[in-house]
Amino acid sequence: MHRIAIPVTPGMPMFELAIPCEVFEPGRQDFPVHWWYELQLCAVQDGPVRTAEGLLFDGSLGLDELSQADTVIVPACADRQDDPPPALLQALRTAYDRGARIASICTGAFTLAAAGLLDGRTVATHWMHAAELATRWPAVRVEPNVLYTDDGQILTSAGAAAGLDLCLHMVCMDHGSRIANTLARRLVTPPHREGGQAQYIEQPLPADGSPNLGPSLDWARAHLELPLTVDELARQAMMSPRTYARRFRETTGTTPLQWLCAERVRRAQDLLENTDDTIDRIATSCGFGSAQRLRTHFTRINHVTPHEFQRTFRAHATA
Repeated sequence: MHRIAIPVTPGMPMFELAIPCEVFEPGRQDFPVHWWYELQLCAVQDGPVRTAEGLLFDGSLGLDELSQADTVIVPACADRQDDPPPALLQALRTAYDRGARIASICTGAFTLAAAGLLDGRTVATHWMHAAELATRWPAVRVEPNVLYTDDGQILTSAGAAAGLDLCLHMVCMDHGSRIANTLARRLVTPPHREGGQAQYIEQPLPADGSPNLGPSLDWARAHLELPLTVDELARQAMMSPRTYARRFRETTGTTPLQWLCAERVRRAQDLLENTDDTIDRIATSCGFGSAQRLRTHFTRINHVTPHEFQRTFRAHATA
């Protein structure tokens, strides 16, 4: 059993607290995995803790359990200007020194920075507070334009909804993309987005009521093995290529070809985890055309080669 601990502090926003509670909810025992998660909410003070919305949390676990957890997730803080409780900072340092995975959602990065865990790392937080985080902790490299970062032991996410992407990313790392995508469907959310996608898009939806991009994206996912082009995607959406490319960036924060590459890598992950296909066959079925192109793009996005990825998840599946 993998223990996930979440510190609960006075005035903490309920939404950011609820996201990891929903994703890692212990009752999901029907997934075909060898283990799921044990979720622990740890109060940082004695007695009931009131959230920002006025809800009372009256748990029996404290920071001793947090420092012993396998993963610690720090939601947004009540007031980023306040100093976090010293006992919480020490518990985070203890968990980190033990090798625990530490993650933050939104302004939870301020708490990790105060604990000294972000020095020298590239991190994310809500775009509205990125400049403040960088100013207060100059040793922290703040990336204001990504959804989340994964630096191995330390993971950080942008605004509240990006916390869901980060949590699904952790499920993907623990159990593979198929389980993460199945969970995303249960939560009625799209498959988790890559961390490098833009978190802030000036015009998230076309303003003139024109057809959305959904049907063309669904069509592309069903035909990834083809040599897809922007012209072909635009035809599916009944737009000109120029209009389609502009609307695509406005809606997703990336380009059609970058999105296609990420979708092909995601498909390759699924095949590497769940089939015995060769790298060459997977490269062809995902539309990369050659094993070398698959290795190049897969390694760029996942920081491991397809062979290393396959070996890791095969070993995990038989453990």
